[in-house]
Amino acid sequence: MNPASPLLRVGLIGYGLAGSVFHAPLIAATPGLSLAAVVTGNPERAARVRAKHPGAAVVGGVEQLWPLNLDLVVVASPNRLHVAHATAALEAGVAVVVDKPLAVTADQARALADRAELLGLPLSVFQNRRWDGDFLTVAELVRGGGLGDVYRFESRFERWRPQLKGGWRELGDPAEAGGLLYDLGSHLVDPALTLFGPATAVYAELDCRRPGGQADDDAFVALRHAGGTRSHLWMSAVAGDLGPRFRVLGSDRAYVVHGLDGQEAALRSGRTPADPGWGVTPPADYGRLGAGADTAAQPTLPGAYQRYYAGIAEALHGRAPVPVDARDAVATLTVLEAARRSAAEQRVVTL
Repeated sequence: MNPASPLLRVGLIGYGLAGSVFHAPLIAATPGLSLAAVVTGNPERAARVRAKHPGAAVVGGVEQLWPLNLDLVVVASPNRLHVAHATAALEAGVAVVVDKPLAVTADQARALADRAELLGLPLSVFQNRRWDGDFLTVAELVRGGGLGDVYRFESRFERWRPQLKGGWRELGDPAEAGGLLYDLGSHLVDPALTLFGPATAVYAELDCRRPGGQADDDAFVALRHAGGTRSHLWMSAVAGDLGPRFRVLGSDRAYVVHGLDGQEAALRSGRTPADPGWGVTPPADYGRLGAGADTAAQPTLPGAYQRYYAGIAEALHGRAPVPVDARDAVATLTVLEAARRSAAEQRVVTL
């Protein structure tokens, strides 16, 4: 942290979907943080930065960040560049946030976490779905015993996108870490591990369904946790009928909720956490809690993406740990690698 500055100065690498929709607006809306610089070589994106964040410098290369006296660098570049950009920031003596996945492999992620620890610098991963309103509701029910012993945790990110959109996320090159397993799997595996602890066994099915596709676009992953709970996780771009976002089955009751948390859509529309009603789910979209015919609407807790960067600010001031530890990302990537191996070898992989 720069003690001479009243604000923590943040540099953002990349202004694609992740940088423009998630990171830049949330940084700008967080008290104590200032978006000081954005790296993009795309003239159209550079113009959008200048229009939406006029106080931020726009630079064409990562190396141009280091003389700017930054307190934090956020890496929102393509997956294949995450490790290189995060390493460069750490070597420049700057704390780092990396968009998920932290790295392409668990070994890379572990080495990056080790490097940050050796240098004494904070390193965190942007797992924003931990602050979805529906997940916060699930977590409160699970940890508060509202479901009894949880037998099965089901979570889905399903979409109907039968035509390819193009871009690196749909490429089959392993170095790109493309495909839905890596794009959405991190958002499914991380919450499962957060709630139910380490996985001891992984089974997966990965398919490429769309004509011309090179990477998986329809996937299922099953985990057995050390505590006995089983997690069943679906991700698909070709789901013509969308299943429940969460279905959690316990010994006493179950909780089921459909639809997606509204914060991403709100950010895409230009809203920020500073707007009234941020993260609030309308009663018509509440989930149901109960068993058999005896169920009732369960109010959804407000979503709170803003808490991630508020937590980062606290960590940079030395008042709290980072909100998502890099070692959590290592655990998630270990599961994703096991899922790839399970699908390729058509067997259960024991961890």
